[in-house]
Amino acid sequence: MADAADDEFAARRRGMVEHQLRGRGVDDPRVLAAMAAVPRHAFVPAASAHLAYDDTPLAIGYEQTISQPFVVAYMTQALAPAAGARVLEIGSGSGYQAAVLAELGAEVYSIEIVSPLAARAAETLARLGYASVHVRDGDGYGGWADRAPFDGVIVTAAPDHVPDPLVEQLRPGGRLVIPLGVREQDLFVFTRTADGLREEARLPVRFVPLTRRSPAQ
Repeated sequence: MADAADDEFAARRRGMVEHQLRGRGVDDPRVLAAMAAVPRHAFVPAASAHLAYDDTPLAIGYEQTISQPFVVAYMTQALAPAAGARVLEIGSGSGYQAAVLAELGAEVYSIEIVSPLAARAAETLARLGYASVHVRDGDGYGGWADRAPFDGVIVTAAPDHVPDPLVEQLRPGGRLVIPLGVREQDLFVFTRTADGLREEARLPVRFVPLTRRSPAQ
């Protein structure tokens, strides 16, 4: 029974890659292979598993969502981490984005502000064997200074500006992929250069806001 279910999910992943990603601007073979490998259904609530490979975000509790597969793949391709790259992720959520990055050979340091989600993501990633992902419960605005510098930074919630600590922790030549805006958002790719940040707006997106913790928390 489990084998049949696994085969069905694998077939759905292949369909997701062919119909939702390839031909829509996601054409990096490494990214497509990673998306075909990561079991997205393992990162969503059991009641939503049958929707895991649809082209839609899904609720994961605590007013948070797992992004639609296209957005995950697009952001991963925009970040373009090389094998062995050190990547900072702000907003672990379900852990799915981190798993995709790990499939590309990245060492991922992921911060999640919602404590139960951080614990759940860490458990799911460990159960699936993603030992190169390190999840921390905390406020991602300040980054993860003692693991910097990073070759890439990816933010899966939307602030209204680029947090300075994330830029400071980015290696020269590294990329920051981040949605910016309050009601209306655009996905930006920033590259750190000797002169500062080079920015490129990519596409309209919709993410939950990047939240902060009060000093008392």
